[in-house]
Amino acid sequence: MVLDKQLGNGCTWINLDIEKIKNLEDLSEIYGLDKETIEYALDRNERAHMDYNRENGTVTFIYNVLDLEKDKEYYEAIPMTFIVEKQRIITISNHKNAYVIERMLTYLKTHEIISIYKFLFAGLEIISNAYYPVIEEMDKSKDEISALLRQTTTKKNLFALSDLETGMVYLTAAAKQNRLLLEHIQGHALYRRFNDVEREQFDDAMIEAHQLVSMTDLISQVLQQLSGSYNNILNNNLNDSLTILTIISVLLAVLAVITGFFGMNVPLPFTEEPNAWIYILMASLILWAALSQWLKKITRK
Repeated sequence: MVLDKQLGNGCTWINLDIEKIKNLEDLSEIYGLDKETIEYALDRNERAHMDYNRENGTVTFIYNVLDLEKDKEYYEAIPMTFIVEKQRIITISNHKNAYVIERMLTYLKTHEIISIYKFLFAGLEIISNAYYPVIEEMDKSKDEISALLRQTTTKKNLFALSDLETGMVYLTAAAKQNRLLLEHIQGHALYRRFNDVEREQFDDAMIEAHQLVSMTDLISQVLQQLSGSYNNILNNNLNDSLTILTIISVLLAVLAVITGFFGMNVPLPFTEEPNAWIYILMASLILWAALSQWLKKITRK
């Protein structure tokens, strides 16, 4: 439920599993978290941002973490809360982002003495790195779906492409929000208080954030291009089908006009001719052939 680790120099890292805490009021009483911060941690739709409390110097960071569990047909990102105080950093997690806590623990094992902000930015870098395997998997899926669509443009393949495109939109938005958060930190007065080690770790996190945005943006654009291309192909196929049906209906209309003409109860040519039906049939076939050639020339233009 509660993880308590020493970072060195009197600094502490506390992780709170929000799903295992029965009484949320304990967060305020025991750890001094205000109601607004708790709401940030519980809000699944909270965007990435930074909140600085001038009164006590506490800084709250909301960062988008990749949800490795696909509740739908595509990946999504969820917010994770980091609260930085003078001698303490608090992370608020759940089962969907628990893997980040495990990786931060692994990182801490190789860094016994570490400052709070270096640990924070290392955690943000870990979060960015967690996106890459999934993005590479989605890029591979994109190529596979594209190959399948070249063979047969089925609904199943089109839905798979749509799910892939939807997931990439979510990841692109999450990556851009994370980058904006880091840029906000860089422009904040807080950044000037970082030492060289912390700034170096911040730069590493910023590089990973920029690279993540570039990768997601590129794949998202390719998916949009693929979706647009296959949409045009489907429209062309529909136009071809409608053209064929129109030609068939026009050709059938010729026979309907001729038979309707000779079906009138008035004196008409060839009414006394026993072989009139042969002449009419031959005339219809000739008219069909001429009309077919004319329609073929029109459709080729």
